[in-house]
Amino acid sequence: MGYSLAGFQSEMGISEEDRNSDWWAWVHDPVNIGTGIVSGDLPENGIGYWDLYERYHNLAVETGMDTARLGIEWSRIFPESTAGVKVTVDYDGHDLVSVDVDDRALEHLDRLANMRAVEHYRKIFSDVRERGMKLIINAYHWPIPIYLHDPIESRDSGLRNKRNGWLNHDTVVEFVKYAKYIAWKFEDLADMFSIMNEPNVVCGAGYFNPKAGFPPGFPSPEGGLLAKKHEIEAIARAYDAMKEATGKPVGLIMANGDIQAFSDEDHEAAEVATHSERYSFVDPLRTGEMKWVEALSQGRSFREKSAGYREDLADKLDWIGVNYYSRSVVRKSGQGYRVLGGYGYSATAGMRSKGGREVSDSGWEVYPEGLLNVLSSYWERYGLPMIVTENGIADASDRLRPGYLVSHMKYVERAIEKGMDVRGYLHWSLLDNYEWASGFSMKFGLYGVDLRTKKVQTRPSALVFKEIARARCVPEELEWMVQE
Repeated sequence: MGYSLAGFQSEMGISEEDRNSDWWAWVHDPVNIGTGIVSGDLPENGIGYWDLYERYHNLAVETGMDTARLGIEWSRIFPESTAGVKVTVDYDGHDLVSVDVDDRALEHLDRLANMRAVEHYRKIFSDVRERGMKLIINAYHWPIPIYLHDPIESRDSGLRNKRNGWLNHDTVVEFVKYAKYIAWKFEDLADMFSIMNEPNVVCGAGYFNPKAGFPPGFPSPEGGLLAKKHEIEAIARAYDAMKEATGKPVGLIMANGDIQAFSDEDHEAAEVATHSERYSFVDPLRTGEMKWVEALSQGRSFREKSAGYREDLADKLDWIGVNYYSRSVVRKSGQGYRVLGGYGYSATAGMRSKGGREVSDSGWEVYPEGLLNVLSSYWERYGLPMIVTENGIADASDRLRPGYLVSHMKYVERAIEKGMDVRGYLHWSLLDNYEWASGFSMKFGLYGVDLRTKKVQTRPSALVFKEIARARCVPEELEWMVQE
């Protein structure tokens, strides 16, 4: 049991701002702030994990935690381009099938790396290990170096700029270099590695839902599909490269909702939605099947021919991280589906959901049984070890979080009782942090942090977590809080 945290969301606030990423540019953009696409809150006013990690690790141990999933910021390690590092890249048509980062390339990367950042991450990670905690290192949690993705240029040019992130195979190649370097440099400290956290959110929110506030915020289904394809290639190629540098398990963390049919007539729509939002991303990395990519060859803006089956992508995961917060309810719409408002991630803060459930400050319905459904779907389809790598609730008053914790952990217990290989539960998060386009308004922490003084505020839910961690299960005296 432990917590997850991301660098961009938590590191800044005292010293050493990281100004070299697309997300930095995005949240500082006057147009985005003026139109309300982002909150106007700035990450340099954050909780200061970069400097206060020892204090925060003390809190984790005091709360009974034994595992931390922490991220590394690509733009901190390589603030300047690594394009000059020579690697062998092979294509089959438009498909990137191999990136060989040899020892000479690693040595070149080592000369280019920001050693101050490398050594500071080693201090943070060593502090985790010295406290007897396990460490999962995540290589990518959304920000891309600005020299690979300028989101303002992308938005304003209609995605026609050169530095267009996951729309460009250059980003894939540079990511593989970075990922192998991370595995090589931190192999002695990590218990496990994650290649990416929620890549399905990056391509989905950035191109299919510009109102979500994610870069580049330009509506382009073709662009979204191309970014998705390139992310999948990046994961597969990074897996190959990282496994050359480490024998530790290397996995992928996915965003999930429990997708449900509104009525008996909508079951097919729910299956289509589940495949689109979950299986279409993971299937290629298990079996190589990627038929949806054939649509790219018929696109008007980004025509990239690709095979519907890719052997080079198969068997590239050792474990799956399951991030879960709520459900989605869908209805049939033509040959596809539409998500209904009032349920799941589309509920309204301050009101009960249409299902009569409590709703978080972020407008997400509390639906704990959905976690068991999502775990079951992954287990039945892939049979890989799983960790619940994110689960939590935006709840400034801490009114809902205690019951949320107990209920979701109880469903993890039930998954294990059913024979699923679930190896841990990591809460999002230990501390309030910078919630991307929403800024500091959404409070997900077991502990609050005064952003001016950096003083920690203990919430009652932290004590509930401690009781569960101490018992290694939901204690009988807390079971009355389980929401069925």
